[in-house]
Formats: sequence, C-alpha cells, structure tokens
Amino acid sequence: MYELPDLRYQTEIRKKEDLISHLEHFRLEPKFSVGIWYFSPGGGRFHERYIPEKTIEERIDSAYTLAEYGVKGIEAHYPTEINWDNIDLYKDLEEDTGIKVIGIPFSHFYEKEFEFGSLSNPYESVRTKAIEIGVECLKLVEEIGANCAISWPGMDGYLYELGTIFPWMWSNYDRSMVEILDEVPGIRVAIEPKPYEPAYNNIFRTTAEGILTAQRIQAHLKNKKNIDLLNKGHQLVGLNPEIGHVRMGFENCGAAYSLVGMYGMLAHTHWNSQPLGNYDQDLNVGVVEPSQATALLYSLKMMGYKEYFGIDINPEKMPFEKAIEINIKVINALNEKIENLPHSEIVHAYLDPANHRGKLEEILLEYIIS
Repeated sequence: MYELPDLRYQTEIRKKEDLISHLEHFRLEPKFSVGIWYFSPGGGRFHERYIPEKTIEERIDSAYTLAEYGVKGIEAHYPTEINWDNIDLYKDLEEDTGIKVIGIPFSHFYEKEFEFGSLSNPYESVRTKAIEIGVECLKLVEEIGANCAISWPGMDGYLYELGTIFPWMWSNYDRSMVEILDEVPGIRVAIEPKPYEPAYNNIFRTTAEGILTAQRIQAHLKNKKNIDLLNKGHQLVGLNPEIGHVRMGFENCGAAYSLVGMYGMLAHTHWNSQPLGNYDQDLNVGVVEPSQATALLYSLKMMGYKEYFGIDINPEKMPFEKAIEINIKVINALNEKIENLPHSEIVHAYLDPANHRGKLEEILLEYIIS
C-alpha cells in the first residue's frame, strides 16, 4: 500500500560546520529504477524500429534479469504499460526479484486524441479523458505502493506565441490536476518539465516553471487529507527533473535539482546525458558532459538525497540490459569520485574565494579529471 515519501529533509540549508560534517558522513546510496518503455525502443521520425516489438508481458519477463545489475525499481505508464489487467505481473516481479514499481507516469501524449494536449487541452471532453486517466493512475499508485505518479505533459504546450492564451492553458492544466489530486488524496504527483518536443513549446519549459506550477496547484487543493499533509510541510506536487530536459533548456543540473530540493519537491530524478540544447537524445549517463552528472551527484549529496535514480535512456543500438548495466556502473563510479573529495577544503574555498584562488581547480584536477 501507499506511503507518502517524506521529502522535507531536502529543504534544510546547513551552516558551515554542519555541512562539512554532513558531507563527510552522509553517503549517497543510489537506488536505481528503469523505464519499461525502452526495453523495446520504437522507431523515430526518420527510421523504422531496429529491434522487434515486445509485448508488456515479454518486457516484464526481461526485467527479471535486472536485479543482478542493482536495479530496485521499475517505471511504467498508465494505462499503456501498467493497468488493472496486468498489475499482478508487476506484483509478481516484486515478490520474485525485489524490483518494485516506483513511478507511474500518465500516458497523456502518444494517442492522437491528445494532439492538442491533455490536461490543458482546449476541449473539455479531452481534458475529462485525461483527468480520468490521472485518477485511475493515482489509484494504481496507491494499490501497488509506488512512490509517485509522474506527469510529463509532452503534447501540452503551444506552437505559436501569438494566439496562445497562456493563462487559459496554464489554468486548464492546474484545475485538471487539482481535480485528480483531490479525487485520490494523499498521493504525490511529480511534474517533469521540458522545453520542447514533442510539443513545439512545452507547457512548462523550465525547472522554475515546474515549481511555480506545483505551488499553484497545491494552493487550490480542497480535500481535507491533502490540506492536512500540506499544513505539515509535505509537497503533494513535486518534480521529476531529467538531465536531458534540463540541458535542453540551457540549465545547469546541479543548480536546477538543488532548487527543486530547496522546496522539498525532488520526488524523483531521471538520468541520461544530452548535448547542450539540441533535441532530446536520452544518451547514456556521462557520454556527454560527465561534469554535469558529477556536479549533480555532489549537489544531491549536499542535500542528503534518498530517492530513486531513474535511468531514462533510449538504447536503440545496444541491448537495453547492457545499457542499464553501463549506466549503473557510470553513476556508481562518479559517486565514488565525489565521496573522495576533500569536502572541508571545498566548503572553505567557497566561503573565502579571495584567499583560495585556483584551489577548486586543483581539487578538480586531482580528484575528478585525473
């Protein structure tokens, strides 16, 4: 059954000695989750699929081998990948391997009925369908005991600025999400911002816009159970930032994820790598800009992050098992590097930069680059 993960620890801003002690004694222990959608990657706009399609049952069967790599969680979209008809297959997976469903994204973007968006769609009938999916998704989260639902509104957004009535677009999404959360109270939803793609301009392009949206939604919740949780400092609308999306928006990962944590909203994280800007590539962690992944890990260590590391990739040209194994090895290797950093020296260099010129560069050379 569902138990709301307590994210309030993320909001603590430590003083100097407390931060140094925390960095020296707290160790990140990544818990890895994977997305069932990339067990059999589809084709793209410019090429057909490279490997045969797999049924959901075949994909779940494939997941049985992943525990040996350190996988603890799995994510699947409702209703296309997980639903009331196949939920027992996921329960069996957890019982047999320990791999549990930890995140259930809304399937709100692929079907043609969501051409003009889902929860923000200008047509009330489509919003109603999207709300129904959201409500059932939260019920499924509650039933299987996942950490959260996830809302990546991929088709929500706009084509042209001129002619887009932005307050209506945002208000439609907000009101729809309020209805979902109040119908199934006490369940967290994590918003996943993205600058663009597949919508030409996504509804929440930046991390800050995701935080503002979460605050707006929570301000309008009315269910007593939800209000009680909010009054205790819990966040019922969090974020699930993804490295690729953050870099598409020219944001820095350590800063973006830290900002979410300051609000106690870092419900989940998605990991991959991405050229700055560019289209969404979902490359393996560290193959592009390993410095971003390293800095992000150190920011999460400062925060005391305890939630999942979701590997969100598109392994079109290698077996997905091999890709998952590689990503886990990379994250663990980078984590070892940051654990060995001289934390006290880093903190003092930040507090007194005038008298520590070049110190951080020396640390990076010795501990990270070499």
